[in-house]
Amino acid sequence: MNRIAPNAFGTGRRAVVIGAGFGGLALAIRLQAAGISTTLLERRDKPGGRAYVYEDEGFTFDAGPTVITDPSALEELFEVAGRPMADYVELLPVAPFYRLAWEDGVRFDYADDQEHLDRQIEALNPKDVEGYRRFLAYSKDVFREGYEKLGTVPFLNFRDMVRAGPQLVRLEAYRSVYSKVAQFIEDDHLRQAFSFHSLLVGGNPFATSSIYALIHALERRWGVFFPRGGTGALVNGLVRLFTDLGGRIETSADVAEIVVEDDKAKAVKLADGRRFEADLVASNADVVHTYDKLLGRTARGAKYAGALKRKRFSMSLFVIYFGLKTHRPDIAHHTVCFGPRYRPLIDEIFRGTELATDFSLYLHNPCVTDPSLAPDGMGSFYVLSPVPHLGQADIDWSVEGPRYRDRIFDYLEEHYIPGLKADLVTSRTFTPNDFTTELNAHLGSAFSLEPILTQSAWFRPHNRDDAIPNLYIVGAGTHPGAGVPGVVGSAKATAGLMIADAASMRVSA
Repeated sequence: MNRIAPNAFGTGRRAVVIGAGFGGLALAIRLQAAGISTTLLERRDKPGGRAYVYEDEGFTFDAGPTVITDPSALEELFEVAGRPMADYVELLPVAPFYRLAWEDGVRFDYADDQEHLDRQIEALNPKDVEGYRRFLAYSKDVFREGYEKLGTVPFLNFRDMVRAGPQLVRLEAYRSVYSKVAQFIEDDHLRQAFSFHSLLVGGNPFATSSIYALIHALERRWGVFFPRGGTGALVNGLVRLFTDLGGRIETSADVAEIVVEDDKAKAVKLADGRRFEADLVASNADVVHTYDKLLGRTARGAKYAGALKRKRFSMSLFVIYFGLKTHRPDIAHHTVCFGPRYRPLIDEIFRGTELATDFSLYLHNPCVTDPSLAPDGMGSFYVLSPVPHLGQADIDWSVEGPRYRDRIFDYLEEHYIPGLKADLVTSRTFTPNDFTTELNAHLGSAFSLEPILTQSAWFRPHNRDDAIPNLYIVGAGTHPGAGVPGVVGSAKATAGLMIADAASMRVSA
């Protein structure tokens, strides 16, 4: 357990942030830097949330997000704190951004090299060279409107949505990512290559708003990065920044209740009985868990939890972390392994009631960029497969998990990692059940609410609660959504509200 004394030179306002994932950490840093004495409570034994770290037999496994696409959003956290980011973390460029691979032998290295991209596109379909340039222009347009202008602006009332409406209509936000890609590009491999990004934030490419095509422009603008020492090193850097500012973090702090009195959040109570008084409370916990469990004793919590449960949630994930005796430099840092089906498989992942017989995979090989994550000469990996969430498919993962792991290992050995099983040193799995028990994720959803248009911006849970004026939401469940840039952006939006609200409060006794 880690206790650090709060800043003695603050404003007199006290904030409690529940959950030390990227969203909670980014929010806590902004609040502490603004002079608000902030306590960060984390249920697990160390910070990180989905960016947890496992260590086994000398291997370091990043549990969750491993793609950093907007370093400026992280740099801004250090700037508001008046500290140089280089003193806390080093971001290493990843090249190529991704390697996209199909069973028919086609390989496509996606990187910020227009000539190299043009050559690869031309080899698949010469007409798509110009089509890709038009898609990139569209993606940049969406990036300006959806990310730069609206990504960190809270949508608290419907008027905010109405004001954004004309631009959303102009950009055809009502169309899916895949349909917009297909408008510009003919080759099926390339359509998959430029539409899969929505899966990285829990979205179905055939249902997610085309606004999410902005991810492509975001990557082309800044690149793709990986922290030296792994994503866990970035988490540790943010924790150190927060505590250097005087912030207080408590791990193994299982929050049982947000105490509401006279329609205001007054304190946060832990399962062990400890109570943290607060002027402002923010939750980075799963949004359904926040309202259903932490606010379950209030009328607001019960009512809104019921409404949230009727919404659509993202798919879940089945993840295998494994260490090999040998380093495999021929495998890219990020490899997307497309299976024999695309749309039919995605339909089964998002709407199916059973586990599909085939799969598409994301394979992570960080030792290509940073060999320190494994013993000398060895390799640290994880592979994930999108699967239905627990409310969609009644799968007994205690039975199916080991079978699914073996199927994935067999597939990887056949197509990507010859000799995998002979080289295997250690492995562990993380199933939809684990998303529920370890992360309190509703239905085992890996990314909270599905990012369809009718669950975006104002239609998403708001950064400040509508009924409890000093209760706030941060993270994947609120605006703008999942992904590292999304949750860090949500922290900026939420912090702006909390800092302004704190300034208008009377100093607590």
